[in-house]
Amino acid sequence: MGLGQRQKALEINLNSKIYGTFAEIGAGQEVARHFFRAGGAAGTIAKSISAYDMTMSDAIYGREKTGRYVCEERLQKMLDTEYETLVSRLENVRTTETTYFAFANTVSAKSFKGTGENHGWIGVKFQHEPKAEPSQVIMHVSMLDAENVQQQEALGYIGVNLIYAAYYLAQNSEEFIASLMDSLTTSRIKIDMISAKGAAFHGIDSRLLCLELVKSKLCEAVIFDENGNVLQASEVLYKKNVLVVRGGYRPPTNLSLDMLECGLRKFRASLDKSEQENIIVIPEISMSLLLDRGTVDNEDFLARVDLLSSLGQKVLISNSESYSDLNMFFTKYAKKKIGFVMASYNLEEILNKSKYDGNRCGLGLVGSIGRLLEPNTRLYIYPARDEENSEIQTIESMQVSDDMTFLLMYLKENHLIEDIEDYNPEVISIWSRRVLKMIQDGTEGWEKFVPASVAKTVKKKCLFGAKCDI
Repeated sequence: MGLGQRQKALEINLNSKIYGTFAEIGAGQEVARHFFRAGGAAGTIAKSISAYDMTMSDAIYGREKTGRYVCEERLQKMLDTEYETLVSRLENVRTTETTYFAFANTVSAKSFKGTGENHGWIGVKFQHEPKAEPSQVIMHVSMLDAENVQQQEALGYIGVNLIYAAYYLAQNSEEFIASLMDSLTTSRIKIDMISAKGAAFHGIDSRLLCLELVKSKLCEAVIFDENGNVLQASEVLYKKNVLVVRGGYRPPTNLSLDMLECGLRKFRASLDKSEQENIIVIPEISMSLLLDRGTVDNEDFLARVDLLSSLGQKVLISNSESYSDLNMFFTKYAKKKIGFVMASYNLEEILNKSKYDGNRCGLGLVGSIGRLLEPNTRLYIYPARDEENSEIQTIESMQVSDDMTFLLMYLKENHLIEDIEDYNPEVISIWSRRVLKMIQDGTEGWEKFVPASVAKTVKKKCLFGAKCDI
Protein backbone atom coordinates (compact mmCIF):
# COMPACT_ATOMS: atom_id res chain seq x y z
CA MET A 1 0.00 0.00 0.00
CA GLY A 2 1.43 3.38 -1.00
CA LEU A 3 0.95 6.81 0.48
CA GLY A 4 -2.55 8.02 1.28
CA GLN A 5 -4.13 10.83 -0.72
CA ARG A 6 -3.77 13.34 2.12
CA GLN A 7 -0.03 12.63 2.32
CA LYS A 8 0.37 12.89 -1.44
CA ALA A 9 -1.60 16.13 -1.67
CA LEU A 10 0.33 17.64 1.24
CA GLU A 11 3.69 16.69 -0.27
CA ILE A 12 2.71 18.41 -3.51
CA ASN A 13 1.34 21.44 -1.64
CA LEU A 14 4.61 21.79 0.25
CA ASN A 15 6.61 21.68 -2.98
CA SER A 16 6.91 25.38 -3.78
CA LYS A 17 7.76 24.69 -7.42
CA ILE A 18 4.51 22.88 -8.37
CA TYR A 19 1.66 25.21 -9.32
CA GLY A 20 -1.42 24.66 -11.44
CA THR A 21 -5.13 24.48 -12.14
CA PHE A 22 -7.94 21.96 -11.75
CA ALA A 23 -10.84 21.64 -14.19
CA GLU A 24 -13.34 18.95 -13.20
CA ILE A 25 -16.68 18.17 -14.83
CA GLY A 26 -19.22 15.51 -13.88
CA ALA A 27 -18.41 14.41 -10.33
CA GLY A 28 -17.84 17.50 -8.22
CA GLN A 29 -14.37 18.85 -7.49
CA GLU A 30 -13.14 15.80 -5.66
CA VAL A 31 -9.52 15.97 -6.78
CA ALA A 32 -9.02 19.63 -5.91
CA ARG A 33 -10.80 19.00 -2.58
CA HIS A 34 -7.97 16.75 -1.40
CA PHE A 35 -5.44 19.53 -1.94
CA PHE A 36 -7.61 22.10 -0.17
CA ARG A 37 -8.12 19.80 2.81
CA ALA A 38 -4.46 18.75 3.08
CA GLY A 39 -3.38 22.31 3.92
CA GLY A 40 -1.12 24.71 2.10
CA ALA A 41 -3.21 24.66 -1.07
CA ALA A 42 -2.50 28.32 -1.79
CA GLY A 43 1.00 27.27 -2.76
CA THR A 44 -0.30 24.81 -5.36
CA ILE A 45 -3.70 25.86 -6.73
CA ALA A 46 -3.95 28.83 -9.05
CA LYS A 47 -7.53 28.06 -10.06
CA SER A 48 -10.22 25.42 -9.66
CA ILE A 49 -13.18 25.29 -12.05
CA SER A 50 -16.21 23.14 -12.85
CA ALA A 51 -18.10 24.20 -15.97
CA TYR A 52 -21.16 21.94 -15.56
CA ASP A 53 -23.46 23.94 -17.82
CA MET A 54 -22.94 22.76 -21.40
CA THR A 55 -23.21 26.27 -22.83
CA MET A 56 -20.65 27.57 -20.35
CA SER A 57 -18.39 24.61 -21.06
CA ASP A 58 -18.62 25.17 -24.82
CA ALA A 59 -17.85 28.87 -24.33
CA ILE A 60 -14.61 27.95 -22.56
CA TYR A 61 -13.44 24.91 -24.49
CA GLY A 62 -15.41 24.96 -27.74
CA ARG A 63 -17.99 22.45 -28.92
CA GLU A 64 -17.03 18.94 -30.04
CA LYS A 65 -18.09 17.84 -33.53
CA THR A 66 -19.61 14.73 -31.97
CA GLY A 67 -21.54 16.78 -29.41
CA ARG A 68 -20.07 14.61 -26.66
CA TYR A 69 -18.65 15.95 -23.41
CA VAL A 70 -17.16 12.78 -21.92
CA CYS A 71 -14.54 11.91 -24.51
CA GLU A 72 -10.79 12.10 -25.06
CA GLU A 73 -11.10 15.06 -27.42
CA ARG A 74 -12.91 17.08 -24.75
CA LEU A 75 -10.32 16.24 -22.13
CA GLN A 76 -7.50 17.27 -24.47
CA LYS A 77 -9.15 20.64 -25.09
CA MET A 78 -9.55 21.15 -21.34
CA LEU A 79 -5.90 20.33 -20.69
CA ASP A 80 -4.62 22.52 -23.52
CA THR A 81 -6.85 25.48 -22.67
CA GLU A 82 -6.16 25.44 -18.94
CA TYR A 83 -2.42 24.89 -19.33
CA GLU A 84 -1.97 27.63 -21.93
CA THR A 85 -4.05 30.08 -19.91
CA LEU A 86 -2.10 29.31 -16.74
CA VAL A 87 1.34 29.70 -18.28
CA SER A 88 0.53 32.78 -20.36
CA ARG A 89 -0.80 34.64 -17.32
CA LEU A 90 1.74 33.59 -14.73
CA GLU A 91 5.10 32.85 -16.36
CA ASN A 92 6.18 36.50 -16.06
CA VAL A 93 4.80 36.82 -12.54
CA ARG A 94 5.98 33.71 -10.69
CA THR A 95 9.50 32.50 -10.07
CA THR A 96 11.31 30.87 -12.99
CA GLU A 97 11.63 27.74 -10.84
CA THR A 98 7.88 27.05 -11.14
CA THR A 99 6.73 23.82 -12.79
CA TYR A 100 3.19 24.38 -14.09
CA PHE A 101 0.43 21.80 -14.43
CA ALA A 102 -3.17 21.54 -15.55
CA PHE A 103 -5.28 18.68 -14.24
CA ALA A 104 -8.63 17.89 -15.86
CA ASN A 105 -11.35 15.28 -15.85
CA THR A 106 -14.65 14.91 -17.64
CA VAL A 107 -16.82 12.10 -16.32
CA SER A 108 -20.27 10.60 -16.41
CA ALA A 109 -20.96 9.53 -12.83
CA LYS A 110 -24.01 7.83 -11.36
CA SER A 111 -27.08 10.06 -11.62
CA PHE A 112 -30.60 10.00 -10.24
CA LYS A 113 -31.79 8.65 -13.59
CA GLY A 114 -29.36 5.75 -13.18
CA THR A 115 -28.84 5.27 -16.92
CA GLY A 116 -25.75 5.24 -19.09
CA GLU A 117 -22.16 4.16 -18.64
CA ASN A 118 -20.29 5.45 -15.59
CA HIS A 119 -16.89 6.34 -16.95
CA GLY A 120 -14.52 9.21 -17.44
CA TRP A 121 -11.40 10.68 -18.97
CA ILE A 122 -8.68 11.97 -16.65
CA GLY A 123 -5.42 13.70 -17.47
CA VAL A 124 -2.62 15.98 -16.38
CA LYS A 125 -0.41 18.20 -18.52
CA PHE A 126 2.70 19.24 -16.61
CA GLN A 127 6.29 20.41 -16.59
CA HIS A 128 8.64 17.91 -14.98
CA GLU A 129 11.21 20.65 -14.51
CA PRO A 130 11.19 24.47 -14.81
CA LYS A 131 10.87 25.88 -18.35
CA ALA A 132 10.47 22.37 -19.83
CA GLU A 133 8.05 21.59 -22.63
CA PRO A 134 4.92 20.02 -21.11
CA SER A 135 4.51 16.28 -20.72
CA GLN A 136 1.11 14.62 -20.50
CA VAL A 137 -0.73 11.58 -19.19
CA ILE A 138 -4.28 10.69 -20.22
CA MET A 139 -6.33 7.72 -19.07
CA HIS A 140 -9.85 6.35 -19.34
CA VAL A 141 -11.57 4.80 -16.33
CA SER A 142 -14.74 2.86 -15.66
CA MET A 143 -16.39 3.67 -12.32
CA LEU A 144 -18.00 0.63 -10.74
CA ASP A 145 -19.31 1.84 -7.37
CA ALA A 146 -23.08 1.66 -6.93
CA GLU A 147 -23.54 5.16 -5.49
CA ASN A 148 -22.62 8.58 -6.85
CA VAL A 149 -20.83 9.65 -3.67
CA GLN A 150 -18.64 6.54 -3.79
CA GLN A 151 -17.76 7.20 -7.43
CA GLN A 152 -16.82 10.77 -6.56
CA GLU A 153 -14.59 9.51 -3.77
CA ALA A 154 -12.84 7.01 -6.06
CA LEU A 155 -12.36 9.69 -8.71
CA GLY A 156 -10.78 11.97 -6.12
CA TYR A 157 -8.35 9.25 -5.08
CA ILE A 158 -7.23 8.36 -8.57
CA GLY A 159 -6.86 12.02 -9.55
CA VAL A 160 -4.49 12.73 -6.66
CA ASN A 161 -2.64 9.51 -7.44
CA LEU A 162 -2.19 10.57 -11.07
CA ILE A 163 -0.75 14.00 -10.26
CA TYR A 164 1.61 12.51 -7.67
CA ALA A 165 2.76 9.76 -10.04
CA ALA A 166 3.34 12.27 -12.83
CA TYR A 167 5.69 14.35 -10.69
CA TYR A 168 7.44 11.67 -8.67
CA LEU A 169 7.21 8.30 -10.47
CA ALA A 170 7.35 9.05 -14.20
CA GLN A 171 10.64 7.18 -14.64
CA ASN A 172 9.40 3.88 -13.18
CA SER A 173 6.55 2.35 -15.17
CA GLU A 174 5.80 -0.38 -12.60
CA GLU A 175 5.61 2.00 -9.64
CA PHE A 176 3.75 4.58 -11.72
CA ILE A 177 0.93 2.16 -12.58
CA ALA A 178 0.79 0.55 -9.12
CA SER A 179 0.51 3.95 -7.41
CA LEU A 180 -2.52 4.94 -9.49
CA MET A 181 -4.56 2.43 -7.51
CA ASP A 182 -3.42 3.45 -4.02
CA SER A 183 -6.49 3.30 -1.70
CA LEU A 184 -8.51 1.74 -4.54
CA THR A 185 -9.43 -1.70 -5.89
CA THR A 186 -10.55 -2.88 -9.31
CA SER A 187 -13.99 -3.51 -7.85
CA ARG A 188 -14.34 0.28 -7.56
CA ILE A 189 -12.55 1.66 -10.59
CA LYS A 190 -10.80 0.22 -13.63
CA ILE A 191 -8.24 1.87 -15.88
CA ASP A 192 -8.66 0.50 -19.39
CA MET A 193 -6.48 2.93 -21.32
CA ILE A 194 -3.45 5.08 -20.52
CA SER A 195 -1.21 7.17 -22.74
CA ALA A 196 1.86 9.18 -21.76
CA LYS A 197 4.17 11.45 -23.72
CA GLY A 198 6.80 14.10 -23.19
CA ALA A 199 10.25 14.61 -21.70
CA ALA A 200 9.13 13.51 -18.22
CA PHE A 201 8.86 9.99 -19.66
CA HIS A 202 12.18 10.06 -21.50
CA GLY A 203 13.36 6.49 -22.03
CA ILE A 204 9.98 5.08 -20.97
CA ASP A 205 7.94 3.58 -23.82
CA SER A 206 4.31 4.55 -23.21
CA ARG A 207 3.26 1.07 -24.31
CA LEU A 208 4.96 -0.38 -21.23
CA LEU A 209 2.51 1.53 -19.03
CA CYS A 210 -0.29 -0.30 -20.83
CA LEU A 211 1.52 -3.61 -20.40
CA GLU A 212 1.75 -2.92 -16.66
CA LEU A 213 -2.02 -2.39 -16.55
CA VAL A 214 -2.63 -5.85 -17.98
CA LYS A 215 0.22 -7.52 -16.09
CA SER A 216 -1.08 -6.09 -12.80
CA LYS A 217 -4.62 -7.22 -13.72
CA LEU A 218 -5.87 -3.65 -13.47
CA CYS A 219 -7.59 -4.11 -16.82
CA GLU A 220 -8.61 -7.03 -19.03
CA ALA A 221 -6.81 -5.95 -22.18
CA VAL A 222 -5.22 -3.11 -24.11
CA ILE A 223 -5.30 -2.47 -27.86
CA PHE A 224 -2.57 -0.81 -29.92
CA ASP A 225 -3.12 0.57 -33.41
CA GLU A 226 -0.87 0.09 -36.44
CA ASN A 227 1.45 2.84 -35.18
CA GLY A 228 1.72 1.47 -31.66
CA ASN A 229 -0.67 4.02 -30.14
CA VAL A 230 -2.99 2.77 -27.41
CA LEU A 231 -6.72 2.70 -28.21
CA GLN A 232 -9.81 2.50 -26.05
CA ALA A 233 -11.54 -0.85 -26.60
CA SER A 234 -15.11 0.45 -26.47
CA GLU A 235 -14.33 3.10 -29.10
CA VAL A 236 -12.52 0.72 -31.47
CA LEU A 237 -14.87 -2.27 -31.27
CA TYR A 238 -18.24 -0.53 -31.11
CA LYS A 239 -20.44 -1.41 -34.10
CA LYS A 240 -17.66 -3.46 -35.70
CA ASN A 241 -17.45 -7.08 -36.82
CA VAL A 242 -14.34 -8.44 -35.12
CA LEU A 243 -11.96 -11.11 -36.38
CA VAL A 244 -9.47 -12.37 -33.77
CA VAL A 245 -6.34 -14.44 -34.29
CA ARG A 246 -4.65 -15.53 -31.05
CA GLY A 247 -0.97 -16.32 -31.28
CA GLY A 248 2.50 -15.88 -29.84
CA TYR A 249 3.81 -13.92 -32.86
CA ARG A 250 7.39 -14.56 -31.81
CA PRO A 251 7.91 -13.71 -34.61
CA PRO A 252 4.93 -13.38 -36.98
CA THR A 253 5.56 -15.83 -39.83
CA ASN A 254 4.17 -16.41 -43.32
CA LEU A 255 1.88 -18.94 -41.67
CA SER A 256 0.61 -16.25 -39.27
CA LEU A 257 -0.13 -13.97 -42.22
CA ASP A 258 -1.88 -16.73 -44.18
CA MET A 259 -4.11 -17.46 -41.19
CA LEU A 260 -5.05 -13.78 -41.01
CA GLU A 261 -5.76 -13.50 -44.73
CA CYS A 262 -7.64 -16.80 -45.11
CA GLY A 263 -9.65 -16.15 -41.96
CA LEU A 264 -10.59 -12.68 -43.16
CA ARG A 265 -11.86 -14.03 -46.49
CA LYS A 266 -13.94 -16.67 -44.72
CA PHE A 267 -15.31 -14.19 -42.17
CA ARG A 268 -16.13 -11.57 -44.79
CA ALA A 269 -18.04 -14.11 -46.88
CA SER A 270 -20.21 -14.95 -43.87
CA LEU A 271 -21.41 -11.35 -43.47
CA ASP A 272 -24.14 -9.45 -45.23
CA LYS A 273 -22.81 -7.38 -48.11
CA SER A 274 -23.42 -4.15 -46.20
CA GLU A 275 -21.16 -5.38 -43.38
CA GLN A 276 -18.31 -6.87 -45.39
CA GLU A 277 -16.08 -3.81 -45.11
CA ASN A 278 -17.08 -3.09 -41.51
CA ILE A 279 -14.47 -5.45 -40.05
CA ILE A 280 -11.63 -4.96 -37.61
CA VAL A 281 -8.89 -7.62 -37.58
CA ILE A 282 -7.08 -8.06 -34.26
CA PRO A 283 -4.11 -10.34 -33.62
CA GLU A 284 -4.18 -11.14 -29.89
CA ILE A 285 -1.40 -12.15 -27.51
CA SER A 286 -2.33 -13.62 -24.14
CA MET A 287 -0.43 -12.44 -21.09
CA SER A 288 0.07 -16.13 -20.24
CA LEU A 289 2.14 -16.42 -23.45
CA LEU A 290 4.19 -13.37 -22.49
CA LEU A 291 4.76 -15.02 -19.11
CA ASP A 292 5.83 -18.35 -20.59
CA ARG A 293 9.34 -17.81 -19.24
CA GLY A 294 8.24 -16.79 -15.75
CA THR A 295 8.43 -13.02 -16.17
CA VAL A 296 7.39 -10.54 -18.83
CA ASP A 297 10.34 -9.44 -20.95
CA ASN A 298 9.53 -5.85 -21.86
CA GLU A 299 11.81 -5.82 -24.90
CA ASP A 300 10.27 -9.06 -26.14
CA PHE A 301 6.79 -7.58 -25.72
CA LEU A 302 7.68 -4.43 -27.63
CA ALA A 303 9.28 -6.53 -30.37
CA ARG A 304 6.04 -8.42 -30.99
CA VAL A 305 4.00 -5.22 -31.10
CA ASP A 306 6.53 -3.61 -33.47
CA LEU A 307 6.46 -6.60 -35.83
CA LEU A 308 2.67 -6.73 -36.00
CA SER A 309 2.68 -2.97 -36.58
CA SER A 310 5.11 -3.50 -39.48
CA LEU A 311 2.42 -5.71 -41.03
CA GLY A 312 -0.14 -2.93 -40.66
CA GLN A 313 -1.94 -4.78 -37.89
CA LYS A 314 -3.47 -3.74 -34.63
CA VAL A 315 -2.65 -5.92 -31.62
CA LEU A 316 -4.45 -6.74 -28.40
CA ILE A 317 -2.71 -7.87 -25.19
CA SER A 318 -5.16 -9.59 -22.85
CA ASN A 319 -5.44 -11.35 -19.52
CA SER A 320 -7.79 -13.93 -21.05
CA GLU A 321 -6.42 -17.41 -20.48
CA SER A 322 -9.06 -19.20 -22.55
CA TYR A 323 -10.88 -18.51 -25.80
CA SER A 324 -14.17 -18.35 -23.89
CA ASP A 325 -12.79 -15.62 -21.61
CA LEU A 326 -11.54 -13.76 -24.66
CA ASN A 327 -14.92 -13.99 -26.34
CA MET A 328 -16.60 -12.57 -23.23
CA PHE A 329 -14.27 -9.58 -23.42
CA PHE A 330 -15.15 -8.91 -27.05
CA THR A 331 -18.90 -9.42 -26.64
CA LYS A 332 -18.87 -6.73 -23.97
CA TYR A 333 -17.89 -4.11 -26.56
CA ALA A 334 -18.57 -5.56 -30.02
CA LYS A 335 -22.28 -6.01 -30.65
CA LYS A 336 -21.96 -7.51 -34.12
CA LYS A 337 -20.29 -10.68 -35.43
CA ILE A 338 -17.14 -12.16 -33.90
CA GLY A 339 -14.87 -14.67 -35.60
CA PHE A 340 -11.89 -16.57 -34.19
CA VAL A 341 -9.24 -18.00 -36.49
CA MET A 342 -7.39 -20.88 -34.83
CA ALA A 343 -5.33 -23.92 -35.74
CA SER A 344 -6.95 -27.35 -35.59
CA TYR A 345 -4.86 -28.29 -32.55
CA ASN A 346 -6.34 -25.28 -30.70
CA LEU A 347 -9.82 -26.69 -31.27
CA GLU A 348 -8.61 -30.09 -30.07
CA GLU A 349 -7.49 -28.46 -26.86
CA ILE A 350 -10.84 -26.70 -26.43
CA LEU A 351 -12.57 -30.10 -26.73
CA ASN A 352 -10.19 -31.82 -24.30
CA LYS A 353 -12.18 -32.48 -21.12
CA SER A 354 -9.07 -32.80 -18.95
CA LYS A 355 -8.30 -29.13 -19.58
CA TYR A 356 -11.35 -28.19 -17.54
CA ASP A 357 -10.41 -30.03 -14.35
CA GLY A 358 -10.34 -27.43 -11.60
CA ASN A 359 -11.74 -24.78 -13.94
CA ARG A 360 -11.68 -21.60 -11.88
CA CYS A 361 -15.12 -20.54 -13.12
CA GLY A 362 -16.64 -23.97 -12.54
CA LEU A 363 -18.16 -23.96 -16.01
CA GLY A 364 -16.66 -27.18 -17.32
CA LEU A 365 -16.33 -28.01 -20.99
CA VAL A 366 -19.94 -27.44 -22.01
CA GLY A 367 -20.23 -24.16 -20.11
CA SER A 368 -16.98 -22.85 -21.55
CA ILE A 369 -17.97 -23.78 -25.10
CA GLY A 370 -21.32 -22.12 -24.51
CA ARG A 371 -19.54 -18.90 -23.53
CA LEU A 372 -17.25 -19.17 -26.53
CA LEU A 373 -19.90 -19.95 -29.13
CA GLU A 374 -22.32 -17.16 -28.37
CA PRO A 375 -24.99 -16.60 -31.06
CA ASN A 376 -22.77 -14.14 -32.95
CA THR A 377 -19.45 -16.03 -32.64
CA ARG A 378 -17.95 -18.51 -35.12
CA LEU A 379 -14.66 -20.42 -35.26
CA TYR A 380 -12.61 -20.75 -38.46
CA ILE A 381 -10.22 -23.69 -38.29
CA TYR A 382 -6.89 -23.48 -40.07
CA PRO A 383 -5.43 -26.94 -40.82
CA ALA A 384 -2.21 -28.16 -39.20
CA ARG A 385 0.40 -30.57 -40.48
CA ASP A 386 1.18 -33.43 -38.09
CA GLU A 387 4.90 -33.22 -37.28
CA GLU A 388 5.21 -37.02 -37.02
CA ASN A 389 3.42 -38.28 -40.12
CA SER A 390 3.04 -35.03 -42.14
CA GLU A 391 -0.72 -35.57 -42.52
CA ILE A 392 -2.96 -32.52 -42.79
CA GLN A 393 -5.32 -32.25 -39.85
CA THR A 394 -8.76 -30.72 -40.44
CA ILE A 395 -11.98 -30.86 -38.43
CA GLU A 396 -12.79 -34.26 -39.94
CA SER A 397 -9.45 -35.82 -38.97
CA MET A 398 -9.20 -34.20 -35.57
CA GLN A 399 -8.27 -36.46 -32.66
CA VAL A 400 -10.93 -36.11 -29.98
CA SER A 401 -12.27 -38.60 -27.45
CA ASP A 402 -15.23 -40.74 -28.50
CA ASP A 403 -17.67 -38.84 -26.30
CA MET A 404 -16.64 -35.58 -28.00
CA THR A 405 -17.22 -36.83 -31.55
CA PHE A 406 -20.93 -36.01 -31.59
CA LEU A 407 -20.31 -32.55 -30.14
CA LEU A 408 -17.67 -31.88 -32.79
CA MET A 409 -20.03 -32.96 -35.57
CA TYR A 410 -22.86 -30.88 -34.08
CA LEU A 411 -20.67 -27.78 -34.09
CA LYS A 412 -19.65 -28.40 -37.70
CA GLU A 413 -23.10 -29.25 -39.05
CA ASN A 414 -24.51 -26.09 -37.49
CA HIS A 415 -21.69 -24.01 -39.00
CA LEU A 416 -20.43 -22.93 -35.59
CA ILE A 417 -17.01 -24.16 -36.69
CA GLU A 418 -15.77 -24.23 -40.29
CA ASP A 419 -12.64 -25.46 -42.04
CA ILE A 420 -10.43 -22.98 -43.85
CA GLU A 421 -9.85 -24.65 -47.21
CA ASP A 422 -8.04 -22.05 -49.32
CA TYR A 423 -4.86 -22.07 -47.22
CA ASN A 424 -1.37 -21.91 -48.70
CA PRO A 425 0.13 -25.44 -48.46
CA GLU A 426 3.65 -24.02 -48.79
CA VAL A 427 3.50 -22.26 -45.41
CA ILE A 428 1.56 -24.78 -43.35
CA SER A 429 4.71 -26.39 -41.93
CA ILE A 430 6.25 -23.14 -40.66
CA TRP A 431 6.58 -23.07 -36.86
CA SER A 432 7.49 -19.78 -35.21
CA ARG A 433 9.58 -21.49 -32.51
CA ARG A 434 11.84 -22.96 -35.21
CA VAL A 435 12.14 -19.60 -36.95
CA LEU A 436 12.95 -17.98 -33.60
CA LYS A 437 15.73 -20.50 -32.96
CA MET A 438 17.17 -19.83 -36.40
CA ILE A 439 17.20 -16.10 -35.64
CA GLN A 440 18.82 -16.60 -32.24
CA ASP A 441 21.40 -19.07 -33.58
CA GLY A 442 22.25 -16.88 -36.55
CA THR A 443 21.19 -19.61 -38.98
CA GLU A 444 20.91 -18.35 -42.54
CA GLY A 445 17.63 -18.51 -44.43
CA TRP A 446 15.13 -17.67 -41.69
CA GLU A 447 14.01 -14.62 -43.67
CA LYS A 448 12.13 -16.77 -46.21
CA PHE A 449 9.74 -17.96 -43.49
CA VAL A 450 8.54 -14.49 -42.47
CA PRO A 451 7.00 -11.53 -44.34
CA ALA A 452 9.59 -9.15 -45.81
CA SER A 453 8.61 -6.31 -43.47
CA VAL A 454 9.10 -8.60 -40.46
CA ALA A 455 12.58 -9.68 -41.62
CA LYS A 456 13.53 -6.05 -42.24
CA THR A 457 12.33 -4.93 -38.80
CA VAL A 458 13.96 -7.85 -36.97
CA LYS A 459 17.35 -7.05 -38.53
CA LYS A 460 17.02 -3.28 -38.24
CA LYS A 461 16.09 -3.39 -34.53
CA CYS A 462 18.13 -6.49 -33.61
CA LEU A 463 15.00 -8.20 -32.27
CA PHE A 464 15.03 -11.62 -30.58
CA GLY A 465 18.83 -11.61 -30.47
CA ALA A 466 19.23 -11.17 -34.23
CA LYS A 467 22.46 -9.80 -35.65
CA CYS A 468 21.89 -6.19 -36.62
CA ASP A 469 22.17 -4.67 -40.04
CA ILE A 470 24.82 -2.00 -39.56
